[in-house]
Amino acid sequence: MPERSEDWMNQAERDLKVAEELMNDESFEWSCFVAQQATEKAVKAVFQKLNAVAWGHSVFDLMRILSIRVVVNERLLDCARSLDKYYVPTRYPNSFESGSPYEYFTRRDAEDAIVCSRRIIEFCKGILA
Repeated sequence: MPERSEDWMNQAERDLKVAEELMNDESFEWSCFVAQQATEKAVKAVFQKLNAVAWGHSVFDLMRILSIRVVVNERLLDCARSLDKYYVPTRYPNSFESGSPYEYFTRRDAEDAIVCSRRIIEFCKGILA
């Protein structure tokens, strides 16, 4: 299989821009989800570059596995933990006792997700450089 880390990273950066646009449009739940997706793609770009296999959608799990090969600080792991919380509940009403996801997520959630996503993406870009 060809090494495609650049493609993964390009998509990650584009997704992060979309997350910002969604936040500006007050689609906070989708902004959080897309930020998580952007981060997942950036980490998978690193796996591609290292010729390693990355399975799953948990940014935290991927970062823990990555930490076997490169130093990952606790701040980034905290960001990964936070982002994983946006993978399911941002999309499915049955994640909550009542209401729809858009009622539960705020601008602050989206801002935090974007900041964390940007931190991990920059970390990943540093590895790819």
